[in-house]
Amino acid sequence: MELFTTNNVWMMICTALVFFMHLGFSFLEIGLTRQKNTINILFKNMFIICIGLILYSLFGFNLMYPGFDKEALGILGFSGFGLNSPITETGSLDLSYNTGYTYWTDFLFQGMFAATAATIVSGAVAERIKLGSFMIFTIIYVGLIYPIVGSWKWGGGFLDSMGFYDFAGSSLVHSVGGWAALVAVYLLGPRIGKFTSEGKPMVIPGHSITLAAAGVLILWLGWFGFNGGSVLSADPATTSLTLVTTCIAAATGGLSSFLVSTAIYKNYDLTMFLNGILGGLVAITAGADQMSPMDAIMVGVIAGTLIVFGISLIDRLTLDDPVGAIAVHLICGIWGTLAVGIFGKMAGLHQFFVQLIGIVIIGVFCLLTSFFILFSIKKLSGIRVSEQEEIEGLDFHEHGMDAYPDFRINQH
Repeated sequence: MELFTTNNVWMMICTALVFFMHLGFSFLEIGLTRQKNTINILFKNMFIICIGLILYSLFGFNLMYPGFDKEALGILGFSGFGLNSPITETGSLDLSYNTGYTYWTDFLFQGMFAATAATIVSGAVAERIKLGSFMIFTIIYVGLIYPIVGSWKWGGGFLDSMGFYDFAGSSLVHSVGGWAALVAVYLLGPRIGKFTSEGKPMVIPGHSITLAAAGVLILWLGWFGFNGGSVLSADPATTSLTLVTTCIAAATGGLSSFLVSTAIYKNYDLTMFLNGILGGLVAITAGADQMSPMDAIMVGVIAGTLIVFGISLIDRLTLDDPVGAIAVHLICGIWGTLAVGIFGKMAGLHQFFVQLIGIVIIGVFCLLTSFFILFSIKKLSGIRVSEQEEIEGLDFHEHGMDAYPDFRINQH
């Protein structure tokens, strides 16, 4: 009983850390965009947390963990509406639900993951998406698409049967958000002034790199819960290793990103450093429990390098991603998932191809579903604000308030 309590307490601490990550996401997104859209970004992030938890409690949790029958294909299942904790005949909580934690802890920990996919999209579409359209997309994507994909591995579905491995969500969380971000950015188009008439990218500086840096440090701290909690117990050996590999990948991701960007662009770019840290964190997430510290260094080095070239590629494609979400969450998520087949305990050609097949399946499903959702919204009600609204700021037009009323400056 004491071990059960210890495991459960650790899982609840990790739940709190993952919840705290939403502040990090908010700070990062605010800091890398202009102050005239601050309230809009905060509103989106608050909405994501609230609607994500409600949808996950109503049906998302049971869609993600449907209890697939062994004879079923493991593609789609549903175990009913609402939360129904196992109860013993005496009316007390049934602790046999899991050897490590209670039903309620399981729901809340997984629920914190659910909203992250839409948060990733929020950063990529910042400063020009209609709030109402974004909220509709969030409801459908978080409520249905994320738990369906999650069920294929974590819910015991067909990817799990194949041997696909994703410890804490490089693909199941980060790339799910990243694929949708890619589609959304394509359908929205770039912000006014992001590209010249010849397609040359222009810098639109964020209004507070201080907030962005604070956001990254908060996210790094939150990853102790994101990856550490994914051990699903307080097992000392696995938890300790997971936290070590997570930190090493983050550190090397940041260092390699800043070194590569400095060599190419001849300046010390803090935003590249920050995104390199996040890229390392995203990449190690798929195999943090399977990597050695030396493996984590390689995962982080490659992730940091991919950040620099990934952001450059997005610009060359004339896609506008204000916070680098596609490079961080999609490109590094794919790399981290493949890295399991290179460095993980099951590393080998077979495992590498299993990981690759999983990536392709998840990618195709997320591309098709996110395109259908966003394209339908675009045709029915539009997804982009007017030119005047974008120039004057979404805070004024969609919220009627100013985040910095005492420090108003020319925003145009």
